[in-house]
Amino acid sequence: MPDISTLTDRVAPLKRKGDAVYFLDQLALPGTVRYKRCATPAAVADAIRTMVLRGAPLIGCAAAYGYAFAAKGAGKADAAVLGRLAKAERLLAASRPTAVNLFWALKAMSGKTRSLCAAKTTRLYRELLAAADAVTREDVETNRRMAAHGAALLKKGSTVMTICNTGALATAGIGTALGVVRWARRLGKIKLVYALETRPYLQGARLTMWELQREGIPARLITDGMAAHIMKTERIDAVLTGADRVAANGDAANKIGTYGLSLLAKAHGIPFYVVAPSTTVDLATAGGDDIPIEERSEREVLEVRGLRLSPAGARARHPAFDVTPARLITALVTDRGVVKPPSRARLKKVLSKC
Repeated sequence: MPDISTLTDRVAPLKRKGDAVYFLDQLALPGTVRYKRCATPAAVADAIRTMVLRGAPLIGCAAAYGYAFAAKGAGKADAAVLGRLAKAERLLAASRPTAVNLFWALKAMSGKTRSLCAAKTTRLYRELLAAADAVTREDVETNRRMAAHGAALLKKGSTVMTICNTGALATAGIGTALGVVRWARRLGKIKLVYALETRPYLQGARLTMWELQREGIPARLITDGMAAHIMKTERIDAVLTGADRVAANGDAANKIGTYGLSLLAKAHGIPFYVVAPSTTVDLATAGGDDIPIEERSEREVLEVRGLRLSPAGARARHPAFDVTPARLITALVTDRGVVKPPSRARLKKVLSKC
């Protein structure tokens, strides 16, 4: 069994020091490792919105701290403090619309506030900060459980394909889909990883390859348009992706391009595994058509790091996510178990496990 303490590279995407949290600036990677200090709800919301940090589980952890900062210095929960907390909750909820972990974390923190008020606490801020710490610690353990479940699905010497970044940079732990890769590598089950570059933000090129290189996992970077050719001409044993929201019927929203990758996997008879914590499952959302899809700036498609790629006056679209129907997903890997294949009934059954 792999030792979880050796599965990450010690460059944490989130560090809490006193009354501030420091986020690894993922916009600066891979060339520069630097941290952005955030000590207010507004600063955390801005870091989420501008993608200084990203990845559904990490966004949830960040939001928990942002919420807690609204009560900074408060002992008792008076009307003014509760007003600040409500305002912070609205601000953070508006930062990204698709990743459900954000809303899960805010719901958990507001619930903690209500219980602290009922208990007439005199340590409100410190208790909320401790609650945010607990959200982060739980994500580490959740990652471990997902990795073990997912690695069991792979055979020895597998070549796998992945999109976007689903590693330590997207969570507080070892990652979701890339956490499975890390765990499986220690078990001798990973021969090679093909990482899609993931246009337009290039999370695969900039972040996933950075993580894989740091851990010495053999990998090849390919453009998104190369996936079909690689599947046709080489043996790909599995496709592993993350998810930002899973609907009650098993449909999964993830980084734009994931749906197309699932269609390619189906056409080539390749297992398609979605790896996501149970907190990413939104039973209040019936199906994929009900998941809000964030539309980001055209500029992020028309430019790469300030370099204009298209003619002046050209227009673009930038839906940041797409939805993979449950029928194209071989299995959904969660911290509570594997849902294979995903369905409303199977999902509820697995989620009911403690």
